[in-house]
Amino acid sequence: MHKGRSITLKHLLIENQRKIGLQFSSDKVIQGLVDSIPGMKWSVEFNMHYLPNTKPNLEHIFKVFKGEVWINGNYFFAIKKLHNDNPKVDVQWFRNRKLGIDRKPCPEEYLSKLEILRYSNNTVRAYVNCFEAFINHFKETEPLEINENEIREYLQKLIRDGKSNSYVNQALNSIKFYYEVVNGMPNRFYSIERPRKKKRLPDVLSKDEILGIIENTNNLKHRCIVELLYSSGLRRNELLQLRPSDIDSKRMMVRVRQGKGSKDRLTILSKSTLNDLRQYFKEYRPKNFLFEGVKGKSYSTSSVLNIIVNAAKKAGINRRVTPHMLRHSFATHLLEKGTDIRHIQLLLGHGSTRTTEIYTHVADRSFMKIEDLLS
Repeated sequence: MHKGRSITLKHLLIENQRKIGLQFSSDKVIQGLVDSIPGMKWSVEFNMHYLPNTKPNLEHIFKVFKGEVWINGNYFFAIKKLHNDNPKVDVQWFRNRKLGIDRKPCPEEYLSKLEILRYSNNTVRAYVNCFEAFINHFKETEPLEINENEIREYLQKLIRDGKSNSYVNQALNSIKFYYEVVNGMPNRFYSIERPRKKKRLPDVLSKDEILGIIENTNNLKHRCIVELLYSSGLRRNELLQLRPSDIDSKRMMVRVRQGKGSKDRLTILSKSTLNDLRQYFKEYRPKNFLFEGVKGKSYSTSSVLNIIVNAAKKAGINRRVTPHMLRHSFATHLLEKGTDIRHIQLLLGHGSTRTTEIYTHVADRSFMKIEDLLS
């Protein structure tokens, strides 16, 4: 059949026109088939053959190579999952903003695609802000006319300006979203390099510090928030999206719906947390969300942060404490107690144990059996 022969389809933009790029290793059979396709041209810039990106041309490519050459479409085709369970996306705010006279706004098709795909509000804000900064850097150039080298130079400028690696990565994601999702060219800028992620050890609290924070909360609601963040290893947004029905007292589990990466999972429920939650239910009577703010809406992320920060100060902890530190502490303390790392991975919702392994670097258990070289 294919005898090891393959071509890769890639999205190209030549003279502002979308093209189908054909990339392959030198092979007489493939070259002969390529030459037989009407309208085929060669790009010196991209070093590959190409055709106009039309449905008939794409169908003809598959017809010509059928049974002779395997076609790799991983760079060409993409399926975007709808984030159906994300809260209502506030894109209208961006449409109604008053921008400076010379400020180019984010294109309407960009906002619409974010809205249709139901990206989270945090992602929407980050993408819009980053992409607007990008298109305003190239004020005299239409976005589709910006090439790969210019994008690379823009990212280098961000680095020279002292932007963090995470910001540069976010900027690249926002740019790729425009070309690959909004304009339907998956992996359009597949060769642009990303900054290497800095590997930092997680900040972890001791068990006594955790208990001190819990004891210094202002009320039962705040106490339950801190207890769930720690004893169930929840992310802040996961906590805020919990419904009363997500607390399974019979199985002693907490159901996390559409956590990071749009994944559902189960995590453990502490007995002492359950006791406090039962009392909390009686006093607060939550209906829509487990922790509600004004008019039955979800509690705000800033309120959760303030709860943690204020309780930590009262507990005499002289460093900044964040909600995510409680999640780090959950994983580390489980590891120190001998819990299998694969179980911790599932409880945290990590896709791989490689992500979870970072906690082995901060768990006391990892170093207990190492001999003292001076003894």
